[in-house]
Amino acid sequence: MSDQNSKPNDFRDDDMLNRVHTAGAVSIPPHLFEQLYLSPKNAVDGRLRQTFGNPTPIALGGFLLCTTPLSMILLEWQGAGGFGGAANVGSYFFIGGLFLTLGGIGEWILGNTFPATIFCMFGGFWLTFGATIVPGFGAYGTYSPSTAAAQGLDEPQFYATFSFFLVAMTILCAIFTVASIRTNVVFFAILLLLVPTFSCLAASFFAVSQGSMETALRFQYVGAGLLLAVSFLGWYTFLALILLAVEFPFSLPVGDLSTVIKKGKCPAVEEEDMGRV
Repeated sequence: MSDQNSKPNDFRDDDMLNRVHTAGAVSIPPHLFEQLYLSPKNAVDGRLRQTFGNPTPIALGGFLLCTTPLSMILLEWQGAGGFGGAANVGSYFFIGGLFLTLGGIGEWILGNTFPATIFCMFGGFWLTFGATIVPGFGAYGTYSPSTAAAQGLDEPQFYATFSFFLVAMTILCAIFTVASIRTNVVFFAILLLLVPTFSCLAASFFAVSQGSMETALRFQYVGAGLLLAVSFLGWYTFLALILLAVEFPFSLPVGDLSTVIKKGKCPAVEEEDMGRV
């Protein structure tokens, strides 16, 4: 009698144990993996992804806490303004630069090269932008009237010179946009919008250097509006990641593209496989 009563319990225990083993062996579906890490699934040895947490929300949160206020500052809402929103320079260093860099390192450890590159590049952008605003670095002070005369420089040259950094960011985002076609619709849209965003901001700085203040303000507003749209898409992605992190009963769609465009074969991998054969 006792044996018969114990069988159901034993069966339940065995069933639960099998489920645990099965859960550990099941691979993440491509659409879910891509939604978690903003990168197509790649072959990485080891169990790092089961051991460490997901660094993507940390990096994305740092990006959003800088871009959202900056877009509103550039739109001059509620009387906000000033070069680069200098009042928020602390967030550029200790939120944007710090969290994006840490998130990039985390993605690199997990073997996610694409998001690691994006996060580290944008972490460097915010650190550079913050350093440009801080007077102690002398980026703007070098062109001030008190010191510029001795060096043959003037204030318009500062804006023209800094514009080329924004041009380089435009090129970088264009490259990222092409690669992001294999990620998801939302992430692709974010990177795609960043291309005209940086283009408009660069054009605004060039216009300032040429004394065309009305044109500069027009480009500034357009770039700020695009940056605000980027922020909205970023907050949507951030919410989707957070809901997945706490295993919410439903998830937000991001439009997986990793299965739409098939991945190509890496020549190095093919040669390695041939050597094994």
